[in-house]
Amino acid sequence: MSDDQTCKVAELLKGERFGFLTTIRRDGTLTSRPMTLQEVEFDGDLWFFAERGSHPVEHVLASPQVNVGVGSGGSWVSLTGDAEVVEDAAKKRELWNGAVEAWFPQGPDDGSVVLIKVHADSAEYWDAPGGRLSTAFSFVKAKVTGERIDAGENEKVDLP
Repeated sequence: MSDDQTCKVAELLKGERFGFLTTIRRDGTLTSRPMTLQEVEFDGDLWFFAERGSHPVEHVLASPQVNVGVGSGGSWVSLTGDAEVVEDAAKKRELWNGAVEAWFPQGPDDGSVVLIKVHADSAEYWDAPGGRLSTAFSFVKAKVTGERIDAGENEKVDLP
């Protein structure tokens, strides 16, 4: 992957607060839930707080393959990789913030709090500059001219 592609994925993730973490249930079916992203600088890893024994934690322990979907406005990113449950007290304190405290009022040293670390090995992104309005305009233009819609940039990226 080029540095430009890494930067593009990081740029699209910057400022995003929520992602849909998709895990594999024990019966092999997929399930997704919204989770709060904990680091603002994407380096190939995504971090989430979770409760020990919760479904996301159980699913990751049983099958580490996950997907995280993030999107807003005119940009969407789908990241695929492996997840692990991390019990690093220093990392929990580093990532701790007021939003997490609303879910876990006992603080970062609460033994029921763990981290889920997702190491993304690939990403696919769609970037439609101008957001929904621009996409709607491109759709109408395509219908009128008979040309294919220009829905923005779509790339598949292998991450280090």
